[in-house]
Amino acid sequence: MNKPENSIFVIFGGTGDLTKRKIIPALFQNYIQGLLPGNFDIVGLGRTEFDNETYRESFSDWINTNDQDTKTKFLSHIHFKQLNVGSVDDFKVLKTYLDELDNQNESRGNYLFYLAVGPNLFEPIVKNLGEAKLCGKSAKNGWRRLIVEKPFGKDLKSAQQLNKTLLQYFDEEEIYRIDHYLGKETVQNILAFRFANGIFEPLWNRNFIDHIEITGSENNGVGTRGGYYDQSGHMRDMVQNHLLQILATVAMEPPNNFESKAVRDEKVKIFEALSPIDVQNIENNVIRGQYSALEIDGNRIKGYLQEDKVNPNSKTETFVAMKISIDNWRWSGVPFYIRTGKRLPSRVNEVVIHYKKTPHHLFTSSKNVGHNKLILRIQPDEGIVMDFGMKKPGEGFHIKNVSMDFHYSDLTNKTLPDSYERLLLDVLNGDPTLYARNDAVEACWKYIDPVIEQWQNNDSIGMYSYPAGSWGPVEASRLFENKNQSWHNPCPNLSKKGKNCNV
Repeated sequence: MNKPENSIFVIFGGTGDLTKRKIIPALFQNYIQGLLPGNFDIVGLGRTEFDNETYRESFSDWINTNDQDTKTKFLSHIHFKQLNVGSVDDFKVLKTYLDELDNQNESRGNYLFYLAVGPNLFEPIVKNLGEAKLCGKSAKNGWRRLIVEKPFGKDLKSAQQLNKTLLQYFDEEEIYRIDHYLGKETVQNILAFRFANGIFEPLWNRNFIDHIEITGSENNGVGTRGGYYDQSGHMRDMVQNHLLQILATVAMEPPNNFESKAVRDEKVKIFEALSPIDVQNIENNVIRGQYSALEIDGNRIKGYLQEDKVNPNSKTETFVAMKISIDNWRWSGVPFYIRTGKRLPSRVNEVVIHYKKTPHHLFTSSKNVGHNKLILRIQPDEGIVMDFGMKKPGEGFHIKNVSMDFHYSDLTNKTLPDSYERLLLDVLNGDPTLYARNDAVEACWKYIDPVIEQWQNNDSIGMYSYPAGSWGPVEASRLFENKNQSWHNPCPNLSKKGKNCNV
């Protein structure tokens, strides 16, 4: 990768959990690999009063290293500035402070602003950056870039309003809507796997593929996020962004080149080709659920309605299963099945490509052999597995499913980099390929909004309960067009057979 230009990294929400857990550790990992600029400053902003020394100390436990000298040198680049996001005067003081740092360290007017705050603060911050002449369109020298954390609105209307405000002060090329799933090495490797190998891409279409599953399972509950989650739900929290982005990565056409515009153009084409869901028969296409209480080994796991700050009469979904159709030449007639939820047996994200069966069962025993499957594991135990039929040793032709597997850990003895490491480095280099564009965000909201509206306005639509630790409500199996098919239940260990894996 190219070494980024000298710059100042400004974090709104500098005392928050995201900054401590993800942003600063990711920047440190890039620092020790020599990937950050020669001159850089990190400025944390917040309402709490800190001096630089105490602010730096607050990150000490979050930086994983035994090299104290390197840690101290990195922390010396971090500064704190108290700021009230509602005060224009505070932003003008911030501008003066950044200009002073700029002159000291020759940052050349290159400022990166990270909105690591709640979505209610996005617009006030951006407007005040504009008033203080800190945003991109008022910059006299250098570049200005803006990272925005999800959620990007709560529906199509709010997303359009947010985009309108952002574009009033920044150009689209300066706005980086971060989705940490897109920074995962294994999501990026889906593109490499498809487009770098002549053996697979010719088979990646309706002629050879029967159906595709995408699973994003979590084994935790809502924890301390009950108040936020009850206003959001799993459709907004996982489907609208993460899983639809993975679907587009799997389904997109080959771009003309690997420049950011070409890649993101192809993804948007997929979002625009999603067949609208028939909301009059919504349960033929979408199933929702809530996890219920369960006792395991004497330990009682709360149900969703018993979680802290959750309305005991809540209709918020913790599980979503969907059947999605793409109306284009490549995928016509191939259903995509998406499943995601909380309190499932394990934390697993993967894509399963189910190929069509052979047209003629030459071997009697092959009638009972399932579809050939290609499993692309995003996390954990990242890798790829292919299932296919082989003759069992001995007399006759008895066919048995066998597997070939590959693990990304075989490529390196290092831990796969955290997604934030890659994404923060990309924005410092001005590469938006792995970031969501405004038209993609709006197209995804346009697709799921009718479902959410039906859930809110139609009490007759089922909310199905599932025990904590199960793979979701049994009703989710109704989505399959072929009643002999069922969900592929993955194991955390990719090499194990996953069909009947109960973890």
